[in-house]
Amino acid sequence: MAKVKYYYDAENLAYRILKPKAGRNVGYIVLFLVAAGLFGFLCFVVLLNTPFFETPKDRLQAREIENMKIRYEILNRKMDQVDEVLGNIEDRDNNLYRTYFNASAIPEEQRKAGFGGVNRYKDLEGYDNSELVVNTTKRLDVISKELVIQSKSLDEIAKLAKDKEKLLSAIPAIQPVKNEDLRQMASGFGYRSDPFTKIRKFHAGMDFSARTGTPIYATGDGVVVTADNKASGYGNHIVIRHGFGYETLYGHMSKYKVKAGQKVKRGDVIGYVGSTGRSEAPHLHYEVHKNGEVVNPLNFYYGNISAKEFILISKLANQENQSLD
Repeated sequence: MAKVKYYYDAENLAYRILKPKAGRNVGYIVLFLVAAGLFGFLCFVVLLNTPFFETPKDRLQAREIENMKIRYEILNRKMDQVDEVLGNIEDRDNNLYRTYFNASAIPEEQRKAGFGGVNRYKDLEGYDNSELVVNTTKRLDVISKELVIQSKSLDEIAKLAKDKEKLLSAIPAIQPVKNEDLRQMASGFGYRSDPFTKIRKFHAGMDFSARTGTPIYATGDGVVVTADNKASGYGNHIVIRHGFGYETLYGHMSKYKVKAGQKVKRGDVIGYVGSTGRSEAPHLHYEVHKNGEVVNPLNFYYGNISAKEFILISKLANQENQSLD
C-alpha cells in the first residue's frame, strides 16, 4: 500500500492529503525504462567481449586465427630446414670453392646482416599476433638476402672456374717434341758453354736434338704473335702468347706451319725441327716466359710424360754441357 503524504494548510489550520500530479508518474516510468535499456545494452556489450558469449562469426574468426598460427609455425619449421641447407652451402662456398680459387671468404656478418634504417614492418605492428608475423617476415627477408648473396657468390665461382679452365689450357704443359722423336736432350736451362765462342753464358731455354723435319707441337693454347726469321740468332722461329703472362718461343725451325694472329691449341703441329739461324746442328730451342721473364721449361712438363721420364730428362737437362745455339 502506497504511503499517503500530507501538507499543512495554514489558512484553514488543518492537514490535508497531498495528491501527486498525473504527469509525474509517467515521467518516472519513462526514466525507469531508459535506465533499464541502458543497463541492458551495457550488459550486452560486456557479454559480447567475454568468451561466454560467442557469435558464429566470432567462432569462425577464432578458427582462422588458430589456423594462421599453425601455418606460421609450419613456415618457421620449413625455414629452419632452408636455413640449415643454406648454412651447409655457405660453409662449402667459403671453405672449399672460394679456397680452391683463391677468393676471399664472404664474412658471416655480411651474409646474416639485417635491414637497417626505416622500419620495414611498421604496417604489421599493433595487432594481437604482430610479434609472430613480424618475426617470421624478418626471418624470411634475411634468408632471401642470404640466397641473393650466395647466388652472386656462385656466379663468381663459375666465372673463376671458367678462368681456371682457360688458365690450365694456356699453361705450356707438354714437351714441344715427343720423346720418341728425340735423339737426345742436348742442353738444359742455365749456364752452358757456347758452341761458337766456347764461353760460358746463360742458356735461356732447352735444346731438343732431333732430325730435320721432326714435328714441333704447341705446348699450350694461345695465339701466334710471331712466325718469321727476323730475330737475330733464332732463325725461323715462332712466339705464342698463351695469356695469363705466359709466352713460349720455338727457334731454329726448318719451316713453320702457322702464321701470326692464328689461334692454336695445345698439341697442334706448328712447325718442324731445323738448324736455321745461329745453330750448330738440327734441334729445337724452346723457351718459356712468365710475365716477361724466362723460366725453366723443365718445370712445366707434366702433361705428357711419366714421372720416370721426367727424372731422366731432368738429369740430362741439368748437366752443364755445351748448348747447340
